[in-house]
Amino acid sequence: MAYTLGIDIGTYETKGVLVDFEGRVVAQAARGHQMLVPQPGWAEHRPEEDWWGDFVYVCQTLLRDSGVDSRDIKAVACSAIGPCMLPVDAQGAPLMNGVLYGVDGRAEAEVRELTDRIGEDVLIDRCGNALTSQSVGPKILWLKRHRPELYAQTAHVLTSTSFLVQRLTSEVVIDHYTAANFAPLYDVERLDWIDDLADDILPLQKLPRLMWSGEIAGEITQAAAAATGLAPGTPVTAGTIDAAAEAFSVGVDQPGDMMMMYGSTIFIILRAAERVADPRIWYAPWLFKGEHASMAGLATSGTLTHWFRDQIARDLDPVKAFPTLAKEAAASPPGANGLLMLPYFSGERTPIHDVHAKGALFGLNLTHTRGDMYRALIEGIAYGTRHVTETFAEIGQSPQRLLAVGGGTQNRLWLQATSDITGIDQVVCEKATGASYGDAFLAALAIGAVDRSDILTWNPATETVSAQSHDVYRESYTLFRRLYEQTKDIAAEIS
Repeated sequence: MAYTLGIDIGTYETKGVLVDFEGRVVAQAARGHQMLVPQPGWAEHRPEEDWWGDFVYVCQTLLRDSGVDSRDIKAVACSAIGPCMLPVDAQGAPLMNGVLYGVDGRAEAEVRELTDRIGEDVLIDRCGNALTSQSVGPKILWLKRHRPELYAQTAHVLTSTSFLVQRLTSEVVIDHYTAANFAPLYDVERLDWIDDLADDILPLQKLPRLMWSGEIAGEITQAAAAATGLAPGTPVTAGTIDAAAEAFSVGVDQPGDMMMMYGSTIFIILRAAERVADPRIWYAPWLFKGEHASMAGLATSGTLTHWFRDQIARDLDPVKAFPTLAKEAAASPPGANGLLMLPYFSGERTPIHDVHAKGALFGLNLTHTRGDMYRALIEGIAYGTRHVTETFAEIGQSPQRLLAVGGGTQNRLWLQATSDITGIDQVVCEKATGASYGDAFLAALAIGAVDRSDILTWNPATETVSAQSHDVYRESYTLFRRLYEQTKDIAAEIS
């Protein structure tokens, strides 16, 4: 038998799968880790422990539990949260914790300065994106200004996936889809690094070599083989961000296909027919040359459900808490008995790009229950999701097919509320394994073992969650938008 290995590093958990060339999962493994919040507005991971340590653990566990001979693994692909910012020294050793994606807003001042200096129109024209907390370029400038001793030691600035690929192959590479988040250092028309917009951020030779996700970056080194148990010489792809691998895992491959990823955050990817330019959403070249993607993401989603469990439901067994909370919330009617939640517990990404936005639970009285509050939380995330889907509609990019994926799809209340509030039906596929499964497919694709269309047989659609009409949601969504507008000045003042 022949297999491919896919491993994905998420915000709170690493998952891996061994898959045969027919798409059958022969082994799965996972390991949890924490997102560090050293101060408000910051978000970090420990690259040695959380990225490489998890990769090694999951890889060794898969090999042990499956009994598969490592020589039968014909290719490896990994993905990880992103875009991240990690400076490493000449030996590839991390100089600090990895600075996470848009949930980390530490470079707010650099975002404003670079936007004022370059101009938003120029940024969108050249880089495809306005600068936001998602952008890596301002975070590198933050590093230069606030950690000059580390900046001076920096040989390369990596993201999470490129750090893993370097550990596996000694190659310093990054895929184009991820690189588009390094604005203002990446030109989406030239598909190359640039420094003519801001030459004071970083010498371009300190950025990774650009590749496409389906290309082989290198082979497992002797050192990586000793650490992981993989066979030396096994091909490793360039990798990508977790959301892109997750989208591919459910068949987002044609223009008009949209993925809704239910994870620590809601993340949305639309496979677009052409480049779409709008400051409210993100753009990147898709995983293959000549193709396009538009993206959006909330800052907190599944993270909020964990916060609620840990803070409001401490009396429940953490392992069994979510089914209990879902049952309590199901007893609350649509509209959560008049409660309304703003889900901006880490600011917000698309479409408002407001690092100062704050969470709020509005409308409480003495009759409300924990179930009402948990339902309001789920609905608040769905209202934020509707704000995103409305933005796509406003720019003429409504999805032709919406595919739901991620651990949050197991929360039926969340899934149904999202369809009801957005008014969009969602397709659910047979396997909700997610990004690691997409990685395994991309690995098979890179070595020519499958065609792109084979993902439809690897992971067929099995269910459609149809949107149901609720008048209360139309009214509450209007109030949701008003509540943000009327409180954002206060939120900024108390930041």
